[in-house]
Amino acid sequence: MATTVKESKKFSKDTYLYWYELMLLLRRFEEKAGQLYGMQKIRGFCHLYIGQEAVAAGCMTATKPEDIFITSYRDHGLAIAKGVSAKSCMAELYGKATGCSKGKGGSMHFFGVKERFFGGHGIVGAQIGTGAGLAFAEQYKGTDNVVLTFFGDGAARQGILHETFNLAMLWKLPVVFICENNNYAMGTSVQRTSNVMDIYKLADAYDMPGDTVDGMVPEAVHEAIERAAKRAREGGGPTLIEVKTYRYKGHSMSDPAKYRTKEEVEEYKERDPIEYAKNKLLKVFKVTEEEIEQINDRVKKEVEESVKFAEESPWPDDSELLKDVYVEEDYPFIVD
Repeated sequence: MATTVKESKKFSKDTYLYWYELMLLLRRFEEKAGQLYGMQKIRGFCHLYIGQEAVAAGCMTATKPEDIFITSYRDHGLAIAKGVSAKSCMAELYGKATGCSKGKGGSMHFFGVKERFFGGHGIVGAQIGTGAGLAFAEQYKGTDNVVLTFFGDGAARQGILHETFNLAMLWKLPVVFICENNNYAMGTSVQRTSNVMDIYKLADAYDMPGDTVDGMVPEAVHEAIERAAKRAREGGGPTLIEVKTYRYKGHSMSDPAKYRTKEEVEEYKERDPIEYAKNKLLKVFKVTEEEIEQINDRVKKEVEESVKFAEESPWPDDSELLKDVYVEEDYPFIVD
């Protein structure tokens, strides 16, 4: 199915320019990360976001800067989208002291407190409960901020999802649960793990609104998130959104992805969200090829600068080993 471009101008030219540049940055950053991993500049686990960029793009335009994002270990794209710099993200992949987690988290544990990005979590599904906890804190403080809690289709099989859904609905927490359904939990398809193929229907057991959207199209993601965020801000509680997306690469860098056909991958690539946004700009908004090339050059430069920054940054000092791990203050309420 080839990428098609609708003539609708519901979203502005500036929005499509933003989406295109953001998605292209995420794609080029991940491609460079994959290349550097092969060169052994990056070690450990590394899960790339290539193919899923429209999810991050649509979520960004549908929320405000004060809203919180929390996700799983496939976190590079959402971190950069939320405003964590490409330089600090690349440095974190290198394990350098200038990384967004001071070189201690690596690929799976990006954080940006200032940017309201709360991870990057390596334990499958753990962020679902933590996301609800963050939403409880916002509700308690009386803000109108919303927490976007991302997880994969594999994490939808974890028990914590059901416990969290129950409390989130009971307390009407301002949280949007977003299942990035890319069809495979590691190498296992949804069909092999559940009798429920439509993950958004899991919300029905809790009288929670559920929705499913095309995650290859930023407009669709934006509209679904906008509806859910509005409901949460107005005290209506959580929503479960199943975003049907696709990762072009394996689960991680060590995954050859032999469990799916080349034809399947190519079918999704024909619907590539970056090409979709580019074609929209060229055909509907009459953006010139020169303007597109200027964006491409800016993105290329930003990624190159992130690598240079990571290469030149220092390693963490040994004295950093236990910092940010244990709380050092004495608490009067702790009794021996």
